Amino acid sequence: MDDSKIRNMEQFASVSGISRPTVSKYFNDPGSVRPKTRARIEEALERYDYRPNMFAVNQNRRLTKNVGIVVPYLADPFFAEIARNIEQRCMQAGFWPTLFSAHGDSTLEVEILDSLRSLKPAGVLLAPLGRASDRAAIEKFCDDVPTILFDSNIEGVGDAFIGSDNTQIVRLSVDYLCRTGDAPCFFEMPPVNPNANKRRNGYIQAMEANGLEPQVIRVEGTGWGFEEVGYHGGLDILSKGLLTSDTVLCSNDRLAMGFLAACYERGLRVGHAKGCDLRVAGHDDHPFSRFGSPTLTTIAQDYEKISESSVEALFALIEGGRSDGPRIDRLFKGKLVMRASA
Repeated sequence: MDDSKIRNMEQFASVSGISRPTVSKYFNDPGSVRPKTRARIEEALERYDYRPNMFAVNQNRRLTKNVGIVVPYLADPFFAEIARNIEQRCMQAGFWPTLFSAHGDSTLEVEILDSLRSLKPAGVLLAPLGRASDRAAIEKFCDDVPTILFDSNIEGVGDAFIGSDNTQIVRLSVDYLCRTGDAPCFFEMPPVNPNANKRRNGYIQAMEANGLEPQVIRVEGTGWGFEEVGYHGGLDILSKGLLTSDTVLCSNDRLAMGFLAACYERGLRVGHAKGCDLRVAGHDDHPFSRFGSPTLTTIAQDYEKISESSVEALFALIEGGRSDGPRIDRLFKGKLVMRASA
């Protein structure tokens, strides 16, 4: 037996090399895991002389096995992919996830949270609208129900926030584009969530760090139809000759896809090859970004780690209860994905 004392299920999962959801599933129902996995867990229990706090486990069993997942706009494949990953991880751990979309509507977002109360969920994973959200209503819900925020942050709300380091993401794209061609201008629309503001500010900081003048171009548009905004806004600035650089860095991939359509309609060739008129890049590694023409250079968010970390944080909260310590914020770095557009 090892001398180190295991204090909770999370530590036990770490030292035994077995995933936290699988360990949780075993303690809820040993017969629900594969025989080989069960044998590994039971061998680790003996080796580390670990016995779970059965009072805490029983308390958790009084909860429903429901987990709520709320996203701002399910028609966006980025949120669909994140939700898919979270759903699978919840089901593997023996929970039953229920997925909701706020469709960009703050009133509907509050109604969804009110409906979730009736399901008495063990916990909720919430990607809020952000700027448009009713902060007071969300804060009250998070006070009542164990809640992990992901993707879009509302400062000080919820038990934890899991997302991407938007400052690092934009700095990575700016540095790459400056290294390989003309310094980029930044193409954006009025922000619908805090990530958009962080990306604009990150662009300004990165340009100034390179000794360059930031060039922000904002086009008109509202709502979540980013491709349409990028297309019409792109046509407008191209027809009026308002571009300030031959390199265009878009706030997100969906906006970039609309801008690429506008470039095609105007007869402009996009890419980094000789004879191209413009370079275009985006952010997020949207699932469709690799299938456009040209394929889109972008910064990939780590879907897997964001999903896994969000679910792990919720399970730890469900098992261990809420603490009086500071809220946990965890940000993951992005990765440059070089494709034909830049």
